Amino acid sequence: MSDFGFTLLDAQDLYLFNEGSHLRLWEKLGSHLARVDGVEGASFAVWAPNAERVSVIGDWNGWNAAAHPLRTLQHSGIWAGFVPGVSRGARYKYRIEGRNGFRADKTDPFAFHCEVSPDTAGLVWPLDYEWRDQEWMATRRGRNAREAPISIYELHVGSWRRVPQEGYRSLSYRELADVLPEYVAAQGFTHVELMPVMEHPFFGSWGYQTTGYFAPASRYGTPQDFMALVDALHRASVGVILDWVPSHFATDAHGLGYFDGTHLYEHGDPRQGFHPDWKSFVFNYGRHEVRSFLLSSALYWLERYHADGLRVDAVASMLYLDYSRRPGEWVPNEYGGRENLDSIGFLRRLNAEVYRHHPDVQTYAEESTSWPMVSRPIDQGGLGFGFKWDMGWMHDSLEYLAHDPVHRKYHHGNLTFRMLYAWTENFVLPLSHDEVVHLKKSLVSKLPGDAWAKLANLRLLLGYQLTQPGKKLVFMGGELAQWAEWNHDGELDWRLLEHATHRGVQRWLRDLNTVYRAEPALHARDCEPSGFEWVDCNDARHSTLAWLRRGGNPEGTVLVVANFTPVPRSRFRVGVPAAGWWREILNGDAELYGGSGVGNLGGVQAEPVPCHGRSHSLKLTVPPLALVAFKLE
Repeated sequence: MSDFGFTLLDAQDLYLFNEGSHLRLWEKLGSHLARVDGVEGASFAVWAPNAERVSVIGDWNGWNAAAHPLRTLQHSGIWAGFVPGVSRGARYKYRIEGRNGFRADKTDPFAFHCEVSPDTAGLVWPLDYEWRDQEWMATRRGRNAREAPISIYELHVGSWRRVPQEGYRSLSYRELADVLPEYVAAQGFTHVELMPVMEHPFFGSWGYQTTGYFAPASRYGTPQDFMALVDALHRASVGVILDWVPSHFATDAHGLGYFDGTHLYEHGDPRQGFHPDWKSFVFNYGRHEVRSFLLSSALYWLERYHADGLRVDAVASMLYLDYSRRPGEWVPNEYGGRENLDSIGFLRRLNAEVYRHHPDVQTYAEESTSWPMVSRPIDQGGLGFGFKWDMGWMHDSLEYLAHDPVHRKYHHGNLTFRMLYAWTENFVLPLSHDEVVHLKKSLVSKLPGDAWAKLANLRLLLGYQLTQPGKKLVFMGGELAQWAEWNHDGELDWRLLEHATHRGVQRWLRDLNTVYRAEPALHARDCEPSGFEWVDCNDARHSTLAWLRRGGNPEGTVLVVANFTPVPRSRFRVGVPAAGWWREILNGDAELYGGSGVGNLGGVQAEPVPCHGRSHSLKLTVPPLALVAFKLE
């Protein structure tokens, strides 16, 4: 029989929750193993303010709703109780009965662990784990800083690698922990970004249709297994960014939607509470308790799972009330505008709390419009994110490179336009999963020419990305020059590495990451105009670009020259800011990368010949469809 006198919540918890200011709800709501008067069991608490009756049902009571009813706590809308005899791993749900005959068995919104889909019960589960990443945690502030090199490997847990001997299943978190950290570190990446690992019933949603905002997907293992993966990555000096989706949630009947017979988590007006593109519910950001729920979820992953950052998905859909809606399908704000004021307030509060509690992490916004000051401080009118994805760079670059080289001179502005806005935000340059699905083709397959030219163009794209100002992100498979689109039901085409040309692309990206991390000129001023200077951005006729990257030390200045045509450029003169020996530190046409071997024999001595408004210049050989970089020594 339940002991209704025990609960983890006190009056202050209830006040903060209803006010929208409770940031640690995972410690209070949901299921927690406990001992009451010497009796082992579990406490349960769930928010269902419009329910008339709530019971916890599970293995121990035969799913009998009459066995363990919960009681309401004051006027908070929370139902709670203690059930003796419940142990770790017990399956449970909440039977919620409401007005007009509503009755539903709901998964606990605060469940730490759930059954493997298609089963939907929560599991009573503690979060005990002995972390071994103390060195990383003590130093990660510098590794996540705006001035630090940040090169991110985006990864979908279920399709990176599979086990063909066992029905082609995905690797578990523990199996990934044995192989992924070594691979990512060897490739020179500083961070991984995991597509949403939060519990989601439909595998094909890639995690973006979330049901469990406090549970890692159980199809890959337990919460402790996921902690072990993060731990292993940290011990390999690799940071972990988690994709997090507060923009919308799945409509599955066992989830958050219509939770207590009313629109509780979602906005009640379908013009505001239902997303037409994704057929999902949209959170009611104006509701205090919903804000407490989402803020607690964000801080939970940072604290309990030691995440180094959160990438917030689909921010544009949160900012605009008319996002993907026709006239008459949306409701203006109180001033008659299209801005979602509740969502804007939530995002600012989110970033304020994240950086207040965890100043050594970063938040990343996937925001695809020209909304101003996404990554600027809140007190200056910004949204407060640490970084913003530069979707414009991605689209312009891919559009340019998709043209046959003979036509690229007519589209030169696609490459130079970015520098008109490059310093308005702290940018990440993404080559993400969104660009290699839904018949968009893989990166290398988008590019023109025969197989050699396609691979050369891909090396050129990757070199261009790694030497432009901004942090970097590459989706898995890009390093293999995978010909096929990403398929979440398969794995990366690792067999491509049997071919020297594909190993060459992988080696090129590894060396790019290595040079990017080693040279302050290529990362320290990624977000400052002083870190970049055009040498020549006007050579549309030859489809070449030349620019300087600076990191504060003049001797470390890096010159980058890119040739977007298959025609080698010999005796190609480029102005430089100083006399001396300019060592060639990158050459995408080197034979070990699969190139033709055209280069500058290790470097070039600057000559006192004026060019591009500078007193000295280099006479270079610029290889075809390739990027070369030189460092002043």
